[in-house]
Amino acid sequence: MDTMKVICLQSEALFMLVDEVVEHVKAKHNVKEDKWISPDEAMRLLNISSDTTLQKLRDNLEIEFSQPSRKIILYDRDSIYAYLEKHRRRAL
Repeated sequence: MDTMKVICLQSEALFMLVDEVVEHVKAKHNVKEDKWISPDEAMRLLNISSDTTLQKLRDNLEIEFSQPSRKIILYDRDSIYAYLEKHRRRAL
C-alpha cells in the first residue's frame, strides 16, 4: 500500500512557491498581465500606501476603474501606467 508523504512549509515559503507556479503557468501558456487589478496591486504600482490617495485618483478620473459590484473595485493596469508616464519628468 502507498504511503502519503506530508510536506510542511512556512506560509511565506508556500506563497513564494505559489507565485512561482503561477508565473510558470503564465509563461508556458503565453498569458499576459491581468488587465484588471486589485486596489492593493494598484497601490503597489503607484507606490502609494493610502486608500484615500487611490480614491482621489479614481474620483478625479485620473486612472480608470471598474466596479462590478458595490464593494468590488478593480483598476485598469494600462491606465495606471499611462498616469505614471504622464507625470514622468525627463532628465535634461
